[in-house]
Amino acid sequence: MTLMTPPPLDQEDDEMLVPHNDFVDGPQPLEVAKEAASKVDAQAVDDPPSGRFTWTIENFSRLNTKKLYSDIFFVGGYKWLLELSWCPLVFALSCKLKFCAIDSSLFSADTQHQFNVRESDWGFTSFMPLGELYDPSRGFLVNDTCVVEADVAVRKVADYWSHDSKKETGYVGLKNQGATCYMNSLLQTLYHIPYFRKAVYHMPTTENDMPTGSIPLALQSLFYKLQYSDTSVATKELTKSFGWDTYDSFMQHDVQELNRVLCEKLEDKMKGTVVEGTIQQLFEGHHMNYIECINVDYKSTRKESFYDLQLDVKGCKDVYASFDKYVEVECLEGDNRYHAEQFGLQDARKGVLFIDFPPVLQLQLKRFEYDFMRDTMVKINDRYEFPLQLDLDREDGKYLSPAADRSVRNLYTLHRYLLTLLCWNCQLFFLAAVFLLSLDTKGEYKNAVTTRFKFDDERVTKEDVKRALEEQYGGEEELPQTNPGFNNTPFKFTKYSNAYMLVYIRESDKDKIICNVDEKDIAEHLRIRLKKEQEEKEQKRKEKAEAHLYTVIKVARNEDLVEQIGRDIYFDLVDHEKVRSFRIQKQMPFNVFKVLKYKARSFLILPDKFPDVDVNLAIITCLKFLKYLTKRFRAYFLSTKEEVAKEFGIPVPYQRFWLWAKRQNHTYRPNRPLTYQEEAQSVGQLREVSNKANNAELKLFLEVELGPDLQPVPSPEKAKEDILLFFKLYDPFKEELRYIGRMFVKGAGKPMEILARINKMAGFGPDEEIELYEEIKFEPNVMCEHIDKKLTFRTSQLEDGDIICLQKYSEVASEQCRYPDVPSFLEYVHNRQVVRFRSLEKPKEDEFSLELSKLHNYDDVVERVAHHLGLDDPSKIRLTSHNCYSQQPKPQPIKYRGVEHLSDMLIHYNQTSDILYYEVLDIPLPELQGLKTLKVAFHHATKDEVVIHTIRLPKQSTVGDVLDDLKTKVELSHPGAELRLLEVFYHKIYKIFPLSEKIENINDQYWTLRAEEIPEEEKDLGPHDRLIHVYHFMKDTTQNQVQNFGEPFFLVIHETETLAEVKVRVQKRLQVPDEEFAKWKFAFLSLGRPEYLQDSDVVSTRFQRRDVYGAWDQYLGLEHSDNAPKRSYAANQNRHTFEKPVKIYN
Repeated sequence: MTLMTPPPLDQEDDEMLVPHNDFVDGPQPLEVAKEAASKVDAQAVDDPPSGRFTWTIENFSRLNTKKLYSDIFFVGGYKWLLELSWCPLVFALSCKLKFCAIDSSLFSADTQHQFNVRESDWGFTSFMPLGELYDPSRGFLVNDTCVVEADVAVRKVADYWSHDSKKETGYVGLKNQGATCYMNSLLQTLYHIPYFRKAVYHMPTTENDMPTGSIPLALQSLFYKLQYSDTSVATKELTKSFGWDTYDSFMQHDVQELNRVLCEKLEDKMKGTVVEGTIQQLFEGHHMNYIECINVDYKSTRKESFYDLQLDVKGCKDVYASFDKYVEVECLEGDNRYHAEQFGLQDARKGVLFIDFPPVLQLQLKRFEYDFMRDTMVKINDRYEFPLQLDLDREDGKYLSPAADRSVRNLYTLHRYLLTLLCWNCQLFFLAAVFLLSLDTKGEYKNAVTTRFKFDDERVTKEDVKRALEEQYGGEEELPQTNPGFNNTPFKFTKYSNAYMLVYIRESDKDKIICNVDEKDIAEHLRIRLKKEQEEKEQKRKEKAEAHLYTVIKVARNEDLVEQIGRDIYFDLVDHEKVRSFRIQKQMPFNVFKVLKYKARSFLILPDKFPDVDVNLAIITCLKFLKYLTKRFRAYFLSTKEEVAKEFGIPVPYQRFWLWAKRQNHTYRPNRPLTYQEEAQSVGQLREVSNKANNAELKLFLEVELGPDLQPVPSPEKAKEDILLFFKLYDPFKEELRYIGRMFVKGAGKPMEILARINKMAGFGPDEEIELYEEIKFEPNVMCEHIDKKLTFRTSQLEDGDIICLQKYSEVASEQCRYPDVPSFLEYVHNRQVVRFRSLEKPKEDEFSLELSKLHNYDDVVERVAHHLGLDDPSKIRLTSHNCYSQQPKPQPIKYRGVEHLSDMLIHYNQTSDILYYEVLDIPLPELQGLKTLKVAFHHATKDEVVIHTIRLPKQSTVGDVLDDLKTKVELSHPGAELRLLEVFYHKIYKIFPLSEKIENINDQYWTLRAEEIPEEEKDLGPHDRLIHVYHFMKDTTQNQVQNFGEPFFLVIHETETLAEVKVRVQKRLQVPDEEFAKWKFAFLSLGRPEYLQDSDVVSTRFQRRDVYGAWDQYLGLEHSDNAPKRSYAANQNRHTFEKPVKIYN
């Protein structure tokens, strides 16, 4: 059986998926008991509407159809019906359907489905075996009658793409830049604290500030748009004000860390303003750390402030349990006694109590913990409940210190929480904010039933009670059985979506914090700026929606060529993105009105040209036609030419337009003038004709002839022999190229015949000797050829739109100028590249820029860099390319002469950068590349010191060569001492390198290479002696794991040696004081599980393996606190990308 919407039968049925409020007349097929109906009516607003339909089927065995349909019934304002079908074996059914017997026997199954136009039915392909249906003992078929009940619950599911957050909820979301969901959740959180929002609005900014350079202004702009925009808001201005680039936007960060960094930055920027101290007033609380001795009168206290609290999730069922654990008293006794001043070691109690809580309490739930075995962060999905109201005065103020103000009622209401969903494949965390608010659509808070909203980046949706609270506690959920009637084991699945951060607001401060924020709180310059931005955005949206009705005409003029050539461009004639554009309706005639008016004027002025035409009649006819056109084309009456005349002040009769054409050599030149027939066409038709390959725009060149007085005059008729040429002038001494004008020439003419005209255009004397070149193309290579002045223009294959570059003839130019002629200058310009150089140690800061050529080879580039740095030996410069995606240096530097040209250094996949990183080496790079560089940490045998040494040897060298070289740099305990090289990672020894191993493949980037003297006792091992690993460790009780620290080492143990004897040697070797050493515990560890040893235990019996190379998983553990100063090796400072800390640079 299938639950479905009936097929359309008539006009009314065509609207089957539109909610109906009225029921049909007559008997109702929906047999709902009165109590059931009242139950539906009493449902909460958030609960989905539901109903029960009962279908009684009589004479079941005599049905001779394969499908049977029920009557239509209504649930949730929609029409539904049931479809029943059967085959020889099974009975098909759907939805949450119950198969009832007369004696109340029940057979049911559940399902759910998102109904739409394409999928209007849904059901079970195998609901019930027919054998069970016909079994008389089951009671489903009585007197050949069966009863089917359908419990239908309707929940409206919003389509992702068509969902209008503003319309549905009154709020808008934030756009995700790539991996900024954590930031979006935090920003929504801060925005929905009105007191905070008002404080941000009152931060001083000026109309001259730019949002991308001012965090306060960017945040004001963002909050304003969230409050008044109808669509989702972008955050790029804000992240740019942080100093972030694209790489930072795709970097996942911790929302708690960003919260602290952002609040610290805002706190600093609020100093000295009217809103100074807002952050502290809202979020700052204080607690007291205390240690109180039990047997003597001594107590130590320390007051500390906090902006958020981290609460344990693991082992705690709810927030109260976490607070109980937070203030839990720890007893310091035995080996862990407290050293009190004047009293020595004493038994004591240690704990934390709260002095005061902030008005806005931020609770960070520790949903993530570090797994030492897997060396990664793992998520805790345990069930953890959080109340809508949190009473921190419970049990007579058990969380409060004696100094706390008991008159303040610490009763909090949940304002919002952040939920997280771990993506196991990409190891990124999805974050969304859920708010429990009582607001109106203007952002003003009202007294009403609390509404739940989920802010998931761009989407804002209402949430029901279960999804907003119960389903975000985490834990496990049991799926309903898919095959009822069979004894199936219930399937449980983990809820990976759960709360990660909670925000509570104190009831006594709610009126102050939940205040109204309106336009009077926003600076006038900000309102004007943002309203203007909104209007421009709306205009762009409107233009985009109407783009299919318009054509953009871009008109290039002589003035554009003069302004651009030699400044913005050097090749071709103009950049069309920088010329005046007109947005014209496609149906507008290009020149109808002008053509008719101009012809009437011609009849008046030049009647002798039309001897057979009655001039007066022609004028009257034209005027009548114009009057008709005025009525017929009123919307299009202003022609394109008149638009141009209005913009440029060029009368219509003096305008001649040329079409641009893209040539096969990829140049773009004026091709031909528009004909009268083409000008009479509509703009849309003309665009199609002009550019069939890409008809998005219509590009034109406006030709205007000037008379002797420099005023526009009518353009002469263009004959077939006329060629329009454009001229550029090059000065090799100034290295300047500029546009000087255009000229019509005859195809049969020769350049030598018009030299005087060209010289006049260039400002030279009439007899100046000049050289002419044709600029042919510039991609992929420059082609500029000399023109023979004695050949005709046609012979030289010149045509309309071609470019001639000229320069004075000079014999000294080749000696005194870098680029003596036009071809060499154009080649230089084409390959010119300004490169920004950054020190590899400061990869975010531009240090200097150099103008180079893309054709420069490796030696040319490093020579320029060395010269700029004042370095005599360029071979000591090593360069590294830029990664355009991560905005970081590439992992591997450029090898010496490893690339042919500068262009190869700047390319990254399909993108080109203008950044290179440099470093100055202490030896030439060619020599360095032939060597293997290793960083080795040398541990002295008798001194407690570690020194990092850089060893450079030929790549074919061995470990023995490394140790020999190291001996010349270190101080040994005695001349005959032998060294060994170890591989250490996370405080464990993983390998002893054989002396014969080649060093070429040894990696010191992630592992620490440690060199040490071999103790004399290890050189003479007896047949029953063992060489074992010894590591320091601490036990993490919360994670039931061990954590290694400190320096691991080897130890020889003898066959009958007890732990007490081993302790003596260990203490002597590590030089630990007796008092401290007495607190240490010794354990045998295998696969991370400690087994504590007694002094009488024979240690060697626990270690059966003799192979010390692979015995790192079994070791003797020394359990004690880590009091040693932390050492950090440069080789191990490479943080993974997802561990990059949050930074706000501005």
